[in-house]
Amino acid sequence: MNILAIGDVVGSIGCNFLRRHLPSVKKLKGIDLVIANGENSADGNGLTPASARHLFDSGVDVITSGNHSFRRRESYDFYDSCPALLRPANFPSAAPGKGFEIIDLGRVQVGVLNLIGVVYMESMESPFDAADRILSAGTPKITLVDFHAEATGEKRSLAYYLDGRVSAVFGTHTHVQTADETILPKGTGYLSDLGMTGPVQSVLGVKPELVIQKMRTKMPVRFDLADGDCRMDGAVLSVDEKSGRTVSIERIQIL
Repeated sequence: MNILAIGDVVGSIGCNFLRRHLPSVKKLKGIDLVIANGENSADGNGLTPASARHLFDSGVDVITSGNHSFRRRESYDFYDSCPALLRPANFPSAAPGKGFEIIDLGRVQVGVLNLIGVVYMESMESPFDAADRILSAGTPKITLVDFHAEATGEKRSLAYYLDGRVSAVFGTHTHVQTADETILPKGTGYLSDLGMTGPVQSVLGVKPELVIQKMRTKMPVRFDLADGDCRMDGAVLSVDEKSGRTVSIERIQIL
């Protein structure tokens, strides 16, 4: 089966770009399942029920998130009511929603696990321990992990730790697509970061001059999203349904 994983969707401009281009990508690549990180899909920051529904209506099957999962209070109930909207599984148990879901595609079931890193980020349960806890409870042969983390070393370490136990580990959060796609020795597909779906001429989706102002002055600055031409970053993974192992992984960038 073919799985498309899409990098962090930024604001309504990213959501609209995804809606315009996702159908043709799905048809061209023969995609069976689409996963997108939507933690920045609302204008300003975070995720709202409206931005999540926009992604689902555009053809996304599962939305993952990260450190901005709960920036918007109006999303809390939606995390609880929508099984295909995930927050990192290593958030405290009191947080709305859940971090793992099984998607039934009829001929095959696919597990999707969302984790968040702890290096250079807020303290959470160890992603290694959280992964062990969930995998030990039993997961489908095809299980995919969105690891929302800052440090490449942490991402690669978790991928090797899970090699042979999950089908793929792909990173999100940095909004910069990496060029290290590979299949690890025991069959787990890996990419350090999928990248971003949003404006090209930006700093992580934000107007460059605003980020420069913040960097130079250290004063509070409202981060308005950039506009103009966009791109959609991601990866297409071909996974063997019998073994659950990744057969191929291809980075994509739609302009």
